[in-house]
Amino acid sequence: MTKKDSENKKLDVKLIALDLDDTLLDDNRQISDENVKALQECALRGIYVVLCSGRAEDAILPFVRRLEIAGTKAGRFIVAINGCSIFDLHERKQIFCQKVQPDILKRTNEIAKSYKLCSEVYTADTIYFPEYNEWTKLDVDLCGLKGVESPDYEKLLDNPFVKMLIPGEPKLLLEIQDKLRKEFGERAVIFTSKPYFLEILPPDCGKGESIHWLAKHIGINPTQTMGFGDSMNDESMIKLCGYGVAMKNGLEEIKKIADFVTDKTNSQSGVADFLYKYVL
Repeated sequence: MTKKDSENKKLDVKLIALDLDDTLLDDNRQISDENVKALQECALRGIYVVLCSGRAEDAILPFVRRLEIAGTKAGRFIVAINGCSIFDLHERKQIFCQKVQPDILKRTNEIAKSYKLCSEVYTADTIYFPEYNEWTKLDVDLCGLKGVESPDYEKLLDNPFVKMLIPGEPKLLLEIQDKLRKEFGERAVIFTSKPYFLEILPPDCGKGESIHWLAKHIGINPTQTMGFGDSMNDESMIKLCGYGVAMKNGLEEIKKIADFVTDKTNSQSGVADFLYKYVL
């Protein structure tokens, strides 16, 4: 369905999945009052509002609190680590989880070291890395999680983790991305979430896949889901949700595969503007 097809009717939506950075958040990494109001109105109508981020669970919670809907049925779930984890806020437990296996983690770390870069691994509340530098500091500051420099970092990689990330110069990361994709094939999902962050996730994992799983879990037809995003880590969500919505400020690759493109940017409350036009 295109925007033209739905100018005169509201879309049938029962779950809205929202990326955070450069989508729901403005350029100051805040949720505007307009976006809060629109999403609260969606929740009042019984539409699930699911924050769906590359961030870990604890780093998403401040934005959940900002929306003030976590106590409602509609605000019950969050999707973390780009789809590797789904958390039920009412039950206070993880209901879905996938992890990257140790052999993938160790080999990726070897390749990162060959480029004189550090890899990192994530838990729900902590980022572990072998060395604290400008790149790891950037990730810790953006995520709002605790960062831990671990002298036994390589031993940590004997265990599976939900995500590994390599922060660094974009040109180097594109080289590493190509190398990892050729070596691992379908054994891992590999992409740049920002030009300076290369992510390594479990196979068959993504925001779109997790939203499909959650929709079926709560009894919603996946065709009644809507996903908002701007970047390559939103690709599966834009493709697999019933309605994929790219932000006006999003990457051209994402706009091309989306059903809709917002008329306003993330810093102009583009999410709220779209919801009032097509959902509310």
